[in-house]
Amino acid sequence: MTVEIGSFSDMLRKGLGNRLDARANSFVDMVADDVVMEFPYAPPGMVTRLESKTAIAEHLRNLGGMLAFDRMGEPVVHSSTDPDVFILEFTGHGKGVETGEPYDQQYISVIRLRDGKIVHYRDYWNPLVVLRALRGSTVVDALIGDGADHG
Repeated sequence: MTVEIGSFSDMLRKGLGNRLDARANSFVDMVADDVVMEFPYAPPGMVTRLESKTAIAEHLRNLGGMLAFDRMGEPVVHSSTDPDVFILEFTGHGKGVETGEPYDQQYISVIRLRDGKIVHYRDYWNPLVVLRALRGSTVVDALIGDGADHG
């Protein structure tokens, strides 16, 4: 059974617990001023790296116009040999704002903390799920096929 959590920041709070600054309520509050966020699987033309709290805040404003998140899945926390690094596995659900297409994404995020703030966040996700939500299934399926011949 999957437990669902309201917001992204609620999911992070659940996964990282008291390691995060207790005063941080939103994701932007949880990151350090000099944070780096990376998206290794981002398709060409999409953001692959953000540097600074300001850049992340701007990115989130833009993202809100593209994807509407409904809920997050409960995080699974994987241990790390570094006490400041956390690996979270979780799901995000919503839809593309313009297309109405579902957005059901699985994430693995590698997060480094310093003094209760996120200083590095590497976010792994399936780019096809993003493209379907933003451009529509018809466009993506035309590019990759309908999956019938992919076993």
